[in-house]
Amino acid sequence: MYARFGKRLLDILIGIVALPFVAIILLIVAPFIHFEDKGPVFYNAPRIGKGGREFKMYKLRSMKVNAPDLTMPDGSTYNGADDPRMTRMGTFMRKTSIDELPQILNVIKGDMSLIGPRPDLERETELYEGDEREKLLVRPGITGYAAVSGRNSLPWHDRLALDVYYVRNISFALDAKIFFKTFAVVFAREGVFVDEDENA
Repeated sequence: MYARFGKRLLDILIGIVALPFVAIILLIVAPFIHFEDKGPVFYNAPRIGKGGREFKMYKLRSMKVNAPDLTMPDGSTYNGADDPRMTRMGTFMRKTSIDELPQILNVIKGDMSLIGPRPDLERETELYEGDEREKLLVRPGITGYAAVSGRNSLPWHDRLALDVYYVRNISFALDAKIFFKTFAVVFAREGVFVDEDENA
């Protein structure tokens, strides 16, 4: 019952309540993003959601305009602390996860959930192995079980295994645990960037 109805209801309620606070933060950081390199404030990132459907995931732009796409040996997206593509404001936003705040609009629209597996690029979904495609059975989330269990410091397929575990064990108790742990992880700035040694 929770997975089918309660989860979506909570997404809508929390999303509507959070929207004014998110808007205030966006109004504060938007000028810093634009005036650093005169580029756009937002980046609409194509991602794969529930059922394999592509959608536009809203983000604040953290990289330089027309930054090239870099990948890890396992095919996942590169996200290193020394990434030369990042703007100064972008580095700050990544560490604090502020760049993800516009996704509250994706939640209200129904593209995403507050909590669920982080969405992947289409080319990444083509590299799924075994039961990893199960993560596409649910809406992707702003935060999730893998995100609070190491974030980008975990090898990609380990993160996918945690995503599958979440899909098979969705409950209000698990979502509540992830929700509150997210704040601790963000404030501690844990696992923000890829550890290249772990992905070699």
